[in-house]
Amino acid sequence: MTYPYLPRLMRSRVQEALADTPVVCLLGPRQVGKSTLAQRIDSDRTYLSLDDSTLLQAAREDATGFIESLPERVILDEVQRAPELLLAIKSVIDRDRKPGRFLLTGSANLLLLPQIQDSLAGRMEVVYLHPLTEQEKRLSNTTLLEQLLTGKLGPQMVPDSVPLAPVAEVLCQGGYPEPNQRAPHRARQWYRQYLNAIVQRDVQDIAAINDENGMLRLIELLACRTACLLNVSSLSKELSLERATVSRYLGILERLFLVHQLPAWRRNHAKRLIKSPKLHLVDTGLAAALAHLTPEQWLTDAERFGALLESHVVEQLIAQAGWLDSELSFYHYRDKDQVEVDLVIERGSEVWGVEVKRSASIQPKDAAGLNRLAEQAGAGFRGGMLIYTGRHCIKLQVPGCFAVPVGMLWGEQPGQPISSAQVWQSLIENKTL
Repeated sequence: MTYPYLPRLMRSRVQEALADTPVVCLLGPRQVGKSTLAQRIDSDRTYLSLDDSTLLQAAREDATGFIESLPERVILDEVQRAPELLLAIKSVIDRDRKPGRFLLTGSANLLLLPQIQDSLAGRMEVVYLHPLTEQEKRLSNTTLLEQLLTGKLGPQMVPDSVPLAPVAEVLCQGGYPEPNQRAPHRARQWYRQYLNAIVQRDVQDIAAINDENGMLRLIELLACRTACLLNVSSLSKELSLERATVSRYLGILERLFLVHQLPAWRRNHAKRLIKSPKLHLVDTGLAAALAHLTPEQWLTDAERFGALLESHVVEQLIAQAGWLDSELSFYHYRDKDQVEVDLVIERGSEVWGVEVKRSASIQPKDAAGLNRLAEQAGAGFRGGMLIYTGRHCIKLQVPGCFAVPVGMLWGEQPGQPISSAQVWQSLIENKTL
């Protein structure tokens, strides 16, 4: 079956990189659309996938001969399966640094391999492709992160008759293209089979492990603890695994773009900060499937859905930064008074804060974290958002801060909601493939 194609907002970043860089590498989780994007950017390129066992064997046995025999412009898909090719690519590039020679894709973070960092330094630009954002699913050109950074947020009130955003459905749906085309129960089955395939195949490409079951149990536990401070000792105890093993498995899951560690934000003079990172699953659809959460549990499982919403906001904003501003850095804030800000965005000396609330209404105390961050950041504080599930965009008492309905994160304007399902149906009816 052919599915509608949703344009990816990272496309222009890849095209810019190909125009002036010999090697461009598109990295991200499996099944998020890297191969499709690569081929749509340049349909004239020769496409070769290292998931093909014959090609993979040839690449591993004679990396130099394999690379030397390739056409002038080529896409090499799933290049992490034969990392030895990258040294051969270096040799070719050093003889001819023509831009756009190689477009690579990978489902594991090659930059964590020291030999790769050394061999292709200055020769390769990396672009990260995340699962589909809700903004992309709604075909919107309005990016909330841009509004925050440019100071364009402002109060907007809408009638109470406007329906609340379908948050639970969005969180459980996630951003992988394939399950977005399936009924909810079929999507959950896809996510579980997807994870099994990753552990049984992709993990073995980057690390030798003997306990696949232990790896699966770890990520299922992390799905129930997304948006929590990382405590390796606690995970080790609950799983009856060695602490070193848990740390190693976490590193593997991060290299495969399944989990993301968000470091603590601190200024040199702020000595009271807790330095533990927060851990997020990169896709909430996968997290919900592993944690057995369904939209019907939105009211009865408020705490877990609150954590899922936080992970969703964090990962959506990080994805938006990919096509907007690659100089941004992301952290979380938490001090010994347990005052928190879910996401701290930093660019040079400039700081913004983002707090996330599951509720559809807000109270003055909800801005306490943003207020504390403003105090810590001092003159560098530029503003922030309290993203919640209500209708109105409201100015907060903290300078430069607004309560923002979650629909704006998805590219909607207050009072004009549109569901991703409507977009998909429109694409199908208009045969936009």
